[in-house]
Amino acid sequence: MSKYDIIVLGSGPGGYVTAIRASQLGLKTAIIEKENLGGVCLNWGCIPTKALLKSAQVFEYLKHAEDYGLTVKDADKDFGKVVARSRGVADGMSKGVQFLMKKNKIDVIEGFGKLKPGKKVDVDGKEYTADHIIIATGARSRELPGLPQDGKKVIGYREAMTLKEQPKSMIVVGSGAIGVEFSNFYNTMGTEVTIVEFLPNLVPLEDEEVSKQFERIFKKSGIKVMTNSSVESVDTSGKKVKATVKTKKGEEVLEADVVLSAVGIASNIENIGLEDVGIVTDKGKIMVNDWYQTNIPGYYAIGDVVPGPALAHVASAEGITCVEKIAGIHVEAIDYGNIPGCTYTSPEIASVGMTEAQAKDAGYDLKVGKFPFSASGKASAAGTKDGFVKVIFDAKYGEWLGCHMIGAGVTDMIAEAVVARKLETTGHEVLKAIHPHPTMSEAVMEAVADAYDEVIHL
Repeated sequence: MSKYDIIVLGSGPGGYVTAIRASQLGLKTAIIEKENLGGVCLNWGCIPTKALLKSAQVFEYLKHAEDYGLTVKDADKDFGKVVARSRGVADGMSKGVQFLMKKNKIDVIEGFGKLKPGKKVDVDGKEYTADHIIIATGARSRELPGLPQDGKKVIGYREAMTLKEQPKSMIVVGSGAIGVEFSNFYNTMGTEVTIVEFLPNLVPLEDEEVSKQFERIFKKSGIKVMTNSSVESVDTSGKKVKATVKTKKGEEVLEADVVLSAVGIASNIENIGLEDVGIVTDKGKIMVNDWYQTNIPGYYAIGDVVPGPALAHVASAEGITCVEKIAGIHVEAIDYGNIPGCTYTSPEIASVGMTEAQAKDAGYDLKVGKFPFSASGKASAAGTKDGFVKVIFDAKYGEWLGCHMIGAGVTDMIAEAVVARKLETTGHEVLKAIHPHPTMSEAVMEAVADAYDEVIHL
């Protein structure tokens, strides 16, 4: 039996980051992975989808080259090569994680890990033991009862990024990040896309003004949007898929080559031995405290298997917090009110903190500022004038309650708001921090100036 200080079950952005930090702290560490190092994020999620979206963005630029005074003749796409590039990017990232495991002297154990009582893990018949076992098994595409996935006509995100042929038409069910990113990609490639969303707005977790602007841009790009609607059933018996969609006006039958189910994720907590150990779960999640300890000493859980935002950067932060606490370092509990969210469509969406509606509901007296990229010199020069930056402050103390952005490159801008909120920066301090010109990021300062009636360029 092999003995470790830390065993991490799962090697996604939660698991492999946790293992590296544990090794840095001098803990003898092993990581168990049944598939590919890097987990869903590097192999089937965050990274390869961004590669697909970059290809779509370049294709869009080629189609609109004349807007920039350029002539490009016969611009076309090779769908197979676009997919192959995405897979190549993913493979490169997975190899990068392999290198990091070797560099940090982390033992990689290949196989399916199952928890055992007594701080043990069984991997395909061989037992390993550790003082601390951290569960980081991630999640998969969630299936709705009326929308079973067959991997061919009704697919999840994995199949969506490796289709052999580009479908002529696609119905996307759900308009969270996964749904809208694939809608954007396939629409740009030339597929006829329809989005079906149960709630009143696309990207329903975002500030309502962002959602409304986003929907207008998507419709303008040719995507059909059906909100307040739900797919009740699908018929895959014919050549095409027939989806029965319930709307406010009644039922409607849509036809498409493929239906993509993007209705969220389900945690991978089945058959990993939770019941054998006695670890408590609730509503498909493992219950943990602020330091990610389960109810059983020596067993921990992080990432998509615990309550909270199912985001790669959250899983990484949770893993680091968990092992630093194990190592006896003084750490602060994660502030889940200051987690940035990003959607990598064209235009991008990024946000942190409260929406305007949430801040009002919490009883704050607000100062709200907004700066459109149509008034930004950099955006005009780049030809990316869609979108805006919106900021929300507490009028009494100047606390930065929320920041919401839609536009080109905003996922790279949101960190300013995250750091400022962490440092308890006030609106006046942001105003007096000189932002470079011309940049997209100066729109943050301009939006803050608008909130305090000091805006110059509006």
